[in-house]
Amino acid sequence: MKKAFLSIVVLLFAYSLSYGQVQVQSGTFFYSKDSQNYTLHANQGKRMVEYEITFPKPFDKKPKVILMPSLIDAERATQVRYNIKASGVSRDGFVLLAEVWGDTQFNSIGGFWLAHTEE
Repeated sequence: MKKAFLSIVVLLFAYSLSYGQVQVQSGTFFYSKDSQNYTLHANQGKRMVEYEITFPKPFDKKPKVILMPSLIDAERATQVRYNIKASGVSRDGFVLLAEVWGDTQFNSIGGFWLAHTEE
């Protein structure tokens, strides 16, 4: 009887640990004027590019996504005005939106993303 009770307690403990764990995945992004649909290097005014990012493994629930730029190759004679954000976040992935405006011209932009679920 004690062995059965102990086995049930161990199983419940293991289940509670796996159920309440935070899930985390990360990756990188890099887009340049050589990438398909890239328009941040030409013209003036507001320009935006969208790229779909798929998580290596789907999350159990919708995660929060953090974006961190680490590389920006901007033309010297232009102001640096940009915004990056995650849109359409789901358990399977998200859409990365990169936007510039005014006379800003980016030859490339890159960085990291981190997706996580809360406890």
